[in-house]
Formats: sequence, structure tokens, C-alpha cells
Amino acid sequence: MFILSPLFDLSKFERKQIYRYNSAVSRKTETEDIVSLIKKLAPVSVAGIPLVRFGSAYDGGYLIPDDLDDIKACFSPGVGALIDFENDCLSKGMKVFLADNTIDANTLPLGKFNYTNKNIGSYSTETLITIDEWVKSSDVKSSSDLLLQMDIEGHEYAAISNLSKDTQNRFRIIAVEFHGLNNLWSKDFFITASEVFNKLLETHMCVHIHPNNWDPFVKKDNIKIPISCEFTFLRKDRIKSYSKVAAMPHPLDTDNAQQNRTMVLPSIWYK
Repeated sequence: MFILSPLFDLSKFERKQIYRYNSAVSRKTETEDIVSLIKKLAPVSVAGIPLVRFGSAYDGGYLIPDDLDDIKACFSPGVGALIDFENDCLSKGMKVFLADNTIDANTLPLGKFNYTNKNIGSYSTETLITIDEWVKSSDVKSSSDLLLQMDIEGHEYAAISNLSKDTQNRFRIIAVEFHGLNNLWSKDFFITASEVFNKLLETHMCVHIHPNNWDPFVKKDNIKIPISCEFTFLRKDRIKSYSKVAAMPHPLDTDNAQQNRTMVLPSIWYK
């Protein structure tokens, strides 16, 4: 089975061909299983904790809960060229830890950040490090609350699968861009992805979803799934009461790609 990777620079025609190939050779996920997962992920509006925008006004920006007091550090793997989110964390008094083996570190203001020249993975090598080992290697007290913001181009599933519950519980806020969601129609991918989402939902609740309009929706059985989507989670102990999100997009949402058509999260994802 060929799983589309966001790392490949493919034309629109090539992507369509791969979607058709995946559909032909993969075991298909039952529609009710897709719907059940989507319903579990429906974002909630938390009483007394509004969302604020951190980072760029466009790509690289995330909506996160305004529950930032006493978060001691932000861990941000997958740096790229955008560090606006990390700068906003610095402005809130957080230490900021970056991890990325794909960039020239000389382009970063290293005096402000703690930088690890490794990518995040499910195990550690000379060029890979797990989230657990990365956090443990920091100088942040083990009792401190943390923030995780992660965009690692499809490797998020393996990284979260290997995340211990103790470390997961240290992250008060988790903001992750999940990639390849069109592959939820493949049973093999669905098993992995649903385990990852269910693992996060054990300790956190989803408070926001934003489709990334660099890639299109894929529609099957009247269900529209964005290929890439930004999810924000808040730890359950921070939530006293909540209600369903009434409408999308959020007033602070903006398109990742200004030149592309605006994408609005379909109502099945939040109603």
C-alpha cells in the first residue's frame, strides 16, 4: 500500500492518481468507524477559557486556549522557517525548546531558544529523539506544565504512539498538525491514526480544529476529510465545564495559504 506523504511535491494530477491507487489496493475503513472517530474529535468550547492566536497570521499560526499561566516551557519540533509561534511563547515567559534536523541552525536566533539538532521519532538515534527523552533532557522541573506544538510532516503518529502517559500529562496544551487524513479510508492507516487520537483523548479534549488549505478536502460517502488539519487539545483537568462548538470557522481562524481557496471545517466535524 502506498501512503501519500506530505514530503512529496506532487502535482494535483499525481495526487488524484495516488488517491485512486490507495482506494483500489487498501482495505476500506467502514463509514461508521470514520464517523465515530470524527464525532469523538468534535471540538468543545471551554467555559472561561477563550482561544487566542499564537504565531503567524497565516501558515504557522495556531489557536490555543488562553490558559497559559505557569506553563514553563514550549516544546516545538519541526521548526522550518517560521518561529512566530515560538516567539509568542517566549513573550509569555516560557522557555522554548526546538528540535529539527532538517534546517540550518545558523538561521535561528539560538540565544533565545534551546535547540536540538534531531528530528522527533518513535526511538532515539544520532539524528532522532523521542519526545520523552527530549523532555527529560531539558532543565525544566518534572512538576512543571508544558506546551507541545508539533508539525513534523506525517511523523506525528509514530511520535505520539511512543509518548508515555506521564509525559503526555505534562503537556497542558497540545497543538499538532496531522497529515494524510485522507488515508483514514485505508483500514491500515485508520487503525494507527485512531489509536493516536484515542490516546490523546484519554487525557485531553479537543478544543479546536482548523483545516490547512494547502491541500484539498477528499470526499467519500458524503464525508469530507481535510488532508491536513491543525488540532488543539487542552488537558481535561483544566476543563470545568464546556459546550459544543456552535459554528466554524472561529473568528481568529485564517487561511494557511492566502492564494488558495478558503476551507471551512465541514459541520460533521463539530456538530
